[in-house]
Amino acid sequence: MTASPTPTVASDSDSTATPLAAPLLRHCDRMPYEATVDAMQAFTAARTPATPDEIWLVEHAPVYTQGLAGKAEHLLAPGDVPVVRTNRGGQVTYHGPGQVLAYPLIDLRRQGIYVKEFVYRLEEAVLRTLADFEVTGHRVGGAPGIYVKLDDPFGHAALVGPRPADDPFRGLGKIAALGVKVSNHCTYHGLALNVAMDLQPFARINPCGYAGLRTVDLATLGVAADRAQVAEALGRRLSAQFTR
Repeated sequence: MTASPTPTVASDSDSTATPLAAPLLRHCDRMPYEATVDAMQAFTAARTPATPDEIWLVEHAPVYTQGLAGKAEHLLAPGDVPVVRTNRGGQVTYHGPGQVLAYPLIDLRRQGIYVKEFVYRLEEAVLRTLADFEVTGHRVGGAPGIYVKLDDPFGHAALVGPRPADDPFRGLGKIAALGVKVSNHCTYHGLALNVAMDLQPFARINPCGYAGLRTVDLATLGVAADRAQVAEALGRRLSAQFTR
């Protein structure tokens, strides 16, 4: 994957007053995980202040990815699924067919935001994408990603009060995972949204480092949507978060 042609853009000094063009959306076929990471790193290393932002929407063959803080004890029984150590944040997760991987390659300095706001916007895009399919997603403090209520995924009631100390994910299933990397104020890696996939491999790890955390997808919730539909919606929602 290569960068798109470079237009003239505003400098950092007037970025707050100048409209930001929508990131270029790249809908990709299934790509090997390691080759995709290499391509993101190359894109990020070659960026200039004028390089347009991009969002890559990808699918991977089965793979476990272990983040920088990843602990071996969270890999319970990987079996024949390859395990790849990578330089994103977070612990171990699983990628596979039927999942949308979204990799926003965003210049945070041009956006005028920091990493915390970037992560918030990624989560917001997932929440809005789920709402497009009438599913209500939730944030859980201190646990990046998006969760759904297993007994009422279509209800609109918010999570209220503190989560149970002994099991902060009680009654919840994780439907989207996040893990990002920032280099010279530019992001890569991103998020995974589960659409219609084999969820069994998640049972062979502690997802994102949480023992017993249940992972769900849209199909499990009864949503009949194919991966292409969800990728289109997620790309549109992500693009809106970084356009003004």
